[in-house]
Amino acid sequence: MPLDPDAETLLAMMRAAGRPPMETLTPDEARKAFAAGRAVTQPDPQDVADVRDLSCPGPHGAIALRAYRPIGTKADEVLPALVYYHGGGWLLGDLDSHDVACRHYANAVKCRVVSVDYRMAPEFKFPAAVDDCAAATGWVIAQSDALGIDRRHVAVGGDSAGGNLAAVMALMARDGDLPPLAFQLLVYPVTDLGMTHESYGRVTEGVPLTAKTMDWFIDHYLHGPRDRADWRASPLRAADLSGVAPALVLTASYDPLCDEGVAYAERLEREGVRVVHLHFSDQLHGFVGQGRIIRAGGMALDMMAAALKKALWPA
Repeated sequence: MPLDPDAETLLAMMRAAGRPPMETLTPDEARKAFAAGRAVTQPDPQDVADVRDLSCPGPHGAIALRAYRPIGTKADEVLPALVYYHGGGWLLGDLDSHDVACRHYANAVKCRVVSVDYRMAPEFKFPAAVDDCAAATGWVIAQSDALGIDRRHVAVGGDSAGGNLAAVMALMARDGDLPPLAFQLLVYPVTDLGMTHESYGRVTEGVPLTAKTMDWFIDHYLHGPRDRADWRASPLRAADLSGVAPALVLTASYDPLCDEGVAYAERLEREGVRVVHLHFSDQLHGFVGQGRIIRAGGMALDMMAAALKKALWPA
């Protein structure tokens, strides 16, 4: 399938700018490049009714959060919620990098969104990000009365590395380590750090995320090869996926993570979990956050928000 012309435009812009491959940079250089790129590719942020920066305790120290209330709602209104974990290879991103997406979900779903600024590699290796996300998710649900959240209708979600963390949170909730969840939103998620799926061989050059880039991220995130088999790093390797929250899994063909995302959706369905698999055959990894250039990004956000709204506002 040919690449979307909008995605071709983005790749041409990157080539013209002389953007080096992420894996050739230091973590600090990569963070600066990631922040500079989103200023060009992200659409303007939507207005919401309220945004508050919060903090919660965690096993490694305080965790920064950002809470959004959708436009057209009252301060004391009890709403469903999405707890969101940003992408960026467990190394890049923060509360600002995914602010646009969080605002979009809040307004489109009419839910509160709480974004989690979990600790990142290489300063904090696996499982620090898992620990932070679990602590933050548990805290948000425990504080549901104060936050105006209906604890019966809480979803988790994230993109790429954040999708990996959301899938792990759903497994922890299934096992009773977190309160029950209503839905999991997995946007081109990392599900198997073994890097054995065929798409790692197909997507090798000319796009922002390649197999080499993923290997660089994983090497920074994990202590060593043995961690790759841990289900908290590779949820596809969990012994059993049955009983987790219903899911939406989005995948894109021009993405080394494509096949492991497909495999996760197929396994969820096979093990009795309701799942929507949304596949974009002409898109790149990361396109959902690049709506200023790739128009399908906004369309994908709307489609995912519609599925999330159905899950969080049951008839």
